[in-house]
Amino acid sequence: MTTSRLAIGLDIGGTKIAGAVVDEHGKVLAEVVEPTPEESDAEAVAAVLLRLIEQLRAEHDVITIGVGAAGIVEWPVGKMLWAPNNLYRDWPVREQLEKATGLPVRVDNDANVAALAEARLGEPFPNMVLVTVGTGIGGGLVLDGRIYRGPTGLGAELGHIILNPDGPRCGCGNHGCFEAYASGTALTRMGRDAAADDPEGLIARLGAEQGEVTGHTVVDAVQQGDEVAKALFARLGRWLGVGIASLANIFEVDAVVVGGGLVETGELLLAPARAAAREFAYAPTARGITPIHAATFGGDAGKIGAALLALEHV
Repeated sequence: MTTSRLAIGLDIGGTKIAGAVVDEHGKVLAEVVEPTPEESDAEAVAAVLLRLIEQLRAEHDVITIGVGAAGIVEWPVGKMLWAPNNLYRDWPVREQLEKATGLPVRVDNDANVAALAEARLGEPFPNMVLVTVGTGIGGGLVLDGRIYRGPTGLGAELGHIILNPDGPRCGCGNHGCFEAYASGTALTRMGRDAAADDPEGLIARLGAEQGEVTGHTVVDAVQQGDEVAKALFARLGRWLGVGIASLANIFEVDAVVVGGGLVETGELLLAPARAAAREFAYAPTARGITPIHAATFGGDAGKIGAALLALEHV
């Protein structure tokens, strides 16, 4: 009987770091998660990674480690150059983890590895744009069945196309990025504005109970039927659709797949996104409307894809 090869997949986001033991078919055998440290520099994040690796290796015989990290990753060196929502800079992740664990390590952008998981294990889309909606907006491009990274891994920063140069400031320092309008961070900003406008409203009251208003507060308010929160989601979804329309106008792809934590809200986010993507599609009678699908793996795609990437290169 052949035993499947196992890898650890790690997904470093702006608010949480997730790890899993994954086999070569994408099956998750064990998983752990910790919040991203408030001081999200290389030292603090590395400490969490090593702790998660130790926990996962304790009960599983893994042969390699893959890391998907939010931000700009130099490929194939595996150095984290910069991130808009985390503090690590010029961090040689691959070298550090290989030295500490004795295992081969591969490091790529978190949306790239999520796109790999969706393209390999989800729907058969050889040409696909993945938009991950979490703390920020990540983007992954699969063209002719292969991840498009650019010459050194710096391509496909889809979350930082500019939707409005006079718009809100993004974590990257620019103004009006896709990420500034259609991410969890954008939802938090809109929720705080709504709470300030209506201190007696449900969003403000839930925020007071929770200690502060976050995107999760808005989700909680929606689940309780709050009309203001529903309107915020409709606005967020519309901006998501505007960005998707721009990407679909640039690339001729089989589908745009939406992943990340916020896609778990389902049609609340995707219905207004689809409507806006139709509205802003270029020459729809000639080119058609690119379909928008929820990701098969949702928020798990990053850690699954990171493990698959590592197994591919072991």
